[in-house]
Amino acid sequence: MPEYTLIILRTLGLYAIILVIFRIMGKREIGEINVLDFVVYIMIAELAVVAIENTKDQFFHSVLPMVLLMGVQIILSFFSLKSKSFRDIVDGQPTIIIKNGQIDEKEMKKQRYNFDDLLLQLREKNIRNIADVEFAILETSGKLSIIEKEDQKSGITIPLIIDGEIQEENLAWINKNNLWLRQQLRDLGYKEIKDISFCSYQDGKFFIDLIDR
Repeated sequence: MPEYTLIILRTLGLYAIILVIFRIMGKREIGEINVLDFVVYIMIAELAVVAIENTKDQFFHSVLPMVLLMGVQIILSFFSLKSKSFRDIVDGQPTIIIKNGQIDEKEMKKQRYNFDDLLLQLREKNIRNIADVEFAILETSGKLSIIEKEDQKSGITIPLIIDGEIQEENLAWINKNNLWLRQQLRDLGYKEIKDISFCSYQDGKFFIDLIDR
């Protein structure tokens, strides 16, 4: 059989088998794939590539590792379903990023989650002012769940300080300068810029969160 024909047949065969394997493993949204699923998907993808390229190897030898991985994933998913402790080890636990309107920088650092990530996900949730957020929870899937304060819908949060550093471009955007910001913060009782983890400005009001010590 010509090699090109063999490659086509192996590709179509593996495509059908992988579809069946993923169906058996269960439906998952991309954002809800846990570590177990992710590892299995990556390994199956790599095995499929090798199987397509290595036409000299028997087709069964290529499929067997995929079926084995499917079996392992199903067994581990069963343990994950039955045991919260196992689930916490594999998937981790949700992390509270904002609690009672206060940002928890320590938890953000533990999760390697920065203010750019936070602001991006807030915008995706149509939250335009961080001061509107009562609680923000980083789920194990990486999604951010948000509970808003009542009657706090308003405009866009403009970050002026992030991690103790003044955002000069944002100051220029609102036609303000470094001296103005420092004076405003001193009037509010904040003398050291480096002590501020996050500061935003909107409608004449500041939202300020200090670095946890």
